[in-house]
Amino acid sequence: MNKAFTKEEDGTTPQRLPDLPISEHPNHVTPRGLAQLKARADELESEIARLRANRDYMADSYPLAVAERDLRYVEARLASAILVEPPEDPPGHVSFGATVTVVDEDDIETSYTIVGEDESDPGQRLIAAFSPLARALMEARVGDVVEWPRPSGLVELEVLAISFEG
Repeated sequence: MNKAFTKEEDGTTPQRLPDLPISEHPNHVTPRGLAQLKARADELESEIARLRANRDYMADSYPLAVAERDLRYVEARLASAILVEPPEDPPGHVSFGATVTVVDEDDIETSYTIVGEDESDPGQRLIAAFSPLARALMEARVGDVVEWPRPSGLVELEVLAISFEG
């Protein structure tokens, strides 16, 4: 059995799980992303308190070790968070926090929002600022055509609109 999943000598305390890796990218966050991180920390603190309160009944302390590890990760992300507020006077070009509407070569319109790493969710069209698509869009203006490098080849996207939440 893997030592990480065994209990220490006293038979009650789980071994601390290794920390999750922290990205080397700057931790820029939108106001919504910061709120999500804070909410996640609150959820994990509640879960840890619940698990500790029921510890006598737990045959397996692994869920507690996972929750504690996850809380360490979220706390590290909160400590390194760089809040980027939406600009009061939009700059006219794509930057962090922007929602960008583009049209591709097949005339399909799609909107993407450039967000922080922890907030990204490609299925919801929330893309991390360091992703290839976000890098292609950064600094573009309405009417610009950008090239998005994809594994299947370059895709040209025309920027139709840029907006900022706020």
